Amino acid sequence: MKPLSTLKKDMEFNKNLGSLLETLKSIAVSQYRALEKKLTTFKELMTTINSFFDSFDISDFEHPFLAPANDLQAVVAVTSDTGLLGGLNARVVNTALGLLREKKGKLIIIGERGKRYVQDSGVPSVAFSGIRDEDRYAQAVQMRDYLLSKILEGSFGYLKVVYPKPISFTIQRVETVHFLPFDVSRGKSNVKAQAIKDIILESSPTEMAEYLIYTLLGQSLFEIFGMSRLSEFAARYVHLEESAQKLKDMDKKLRLQYFRTRHEFVDRNMRELFASRLLFSH
Repeated sequence: MKPLSTLKKDMEFNKNLGSLLETLKSIAVSQYRALEKKLTTFKELMTTINSFFDSFDISDFEHPFLAPANDLQAVVAVTSDTGLLGGLNARVVNTALGLLREKKGKLIIIGERGKRYVQDSGVPSVAFSGIRDEDRYAQAVQMRDYLLSKILEGSFGYLKVVYPKPISFTIQRVETVHFLPFDVSRGKSNVKAQAIKDIILESSPTEMAEYLIYTLLGQSLFEIFGMSRLSEFAARYVHLEESAQKLKDMDKKLRLQYFRTRHEFVDRNMRELFASRLLFSH
């Protein structure tokens, strides 16, 4: 049994750790709320792009963004550079690895945590630094340019992105988005097909389709990176809350042990004192 001095030190440590956890929880909530206010999505972009495809017969289009050049796929797994996420990064990476077991390809990891996890598994991958709020758009553009250049050179024909999506403040779900080849039925617009035979096009329809998909991927990655960061803050709060609850349970047991030991110590001293008095009284 631990001595009273050790138990008291453990209780003091738990108290300080509990205060630290509460502070970290408050920081996570503040970061989540601040980023949530900044995030914007452009749902109209998908409708606009599909309205373009409504006007053409894409069966005549020969482009790797629309028709895969091969069966290889690139799977992008968006993880974080920090911990305390309660296994969220592992879930993202495991989902990505599952996709690669179904179809051969290349794993692309964003974030140090995912990079370490994949290195331990022995799966070859290409790694990029984690998402930083101040550089999120630049990172999205960099990733878009890298991915599309690989598609155009024929390194792979399919592109999928796996990332954590915040369903609510306490629930995060791992989502998989199939980007390429581009599915024109995704988010199909209600705009009726228009005849364009008499319209003079400055660029070919294939070039315009490439530019629109290029723009869409950049914006989509920008939004995905924002959602991933939002999930990080939410997952961190949930993990800290679970840790705080476990700490409270441990502290409760520790306090019971402390008071039990203290009572036993007091009882023992009283018995020894009473025995001593009886001894000296004779």
